[in-house]
Amino acid sequence: MKKVLLEMEDQKNSYEQKAKESLQKVLEEKMNAEQQLQSTQRSLALAEQKCEEWRSQYEALKEDWSTLGSQHRELESQLNVLQSKLQGADSRDLQMNQALRFLENEHQELQAKIECLQGDRDLCSLDTQDLQDQLKRSEAEKLTLVTRVQQLQSLLQNQSLQLQEQEKLLTKKGQQIYYHRF
Repeated sequence: MKKVLLEMEDQKNSYEQKAKESLQKVLEEKMNAEQQLQSTQRSLALAEQKCEEWRSQYEALKEDWSTLGSQHRELESQLNVLQSKLQGADSRDLQMNQALRFLENEHQELQAKIECLQGDRDLCSLDTQDLQDQLKRSEAEKLTLVTRVQQLQSLLQNQSLQLQEQEKLLTKKGQQIYYHRF
């Protein structure tokens, strides 16, 4: 009987030891699980914070993109206006060149007439004097017109250069805005 009691006592101690070990193991697993839960919760909080930061950055970038789009459209509009002005200046330059050629042709014709009339000068000295006066006036007008044409050409060249500088400035400004945003 004593032997049975001792065996039972040993079994009881063995079961208690196994129970304690199992309980210890369960407690360790619980602590590990709680640590993993806390770590996962921290990771989740960080991920949510990152997500919020990314959302904020996305909204800021979206707003910047919209602003850049508006600025780009405005710069394109200004560029179109400048190109239109440049075309107008080119057209005026062409007209001035045509007027200058017309005046040069007219001058050549007048010069030819004068040469012809100078051959008849002995016969028509009074008429020749009138024609010489007309030639002088024409030459003076030609000089005036040539000077005016040169002034207009210079003005057109200056306007053309200014328009080109404005185009460069607008292009550079568009690039600076683009690089500044990114």
